Amino acid sequence: MKLDDILSIGGKPGLYKLVKATRQGVLVESLLDQKRMPVSQRADVSALSDIAIYTYSEELPLGEVFQKLYDKTEGAKAIDAKKASNDELKEFMESFLPDYDQERVYTSHLKKLFSWYNLLHDSGLLNRSEETAEEESKEEA
Repeated sequence: MKLDDILSIGGKPGLYKLVKATRQGVLVESLLDQKRMPVSQRADVSALSDIAIYTYSEELPLGEVFQKLYDKTEGAKAIDAKKASNDELKEFMESFLPDYDQERVYTSHLKKLFSWYNLLHDSGLLNRSEETAEEESKEEA
């Protein structure tokens, strides 16, 4: 999965796909409704590839967290963050990333993480990493 072109925009719901950079900012397309809109340079825009989750040993890039979640769910959607309780979210997170830093990763972060994962899943942007597929094919040979 390539997260370089998937953006989070502060103050706006959902995720956005980078369409093109302009002089004034960027043109993005919403993954929720496929509507395009310009975003100013002053907006708080973050590529998902630049985001990481704190663990007790390191900061784990979001792509690796999504890969662990994908493996845990066997390619299915994750827990519904809107319906799950805080304890259910934490328990689910521990099931695939047991060493995440519970003091620095808040419940609001978990809700966003699972919502983003499910949005990427619905958009068809999640798949097994090419590296994992290559390693498995080498093991089978």
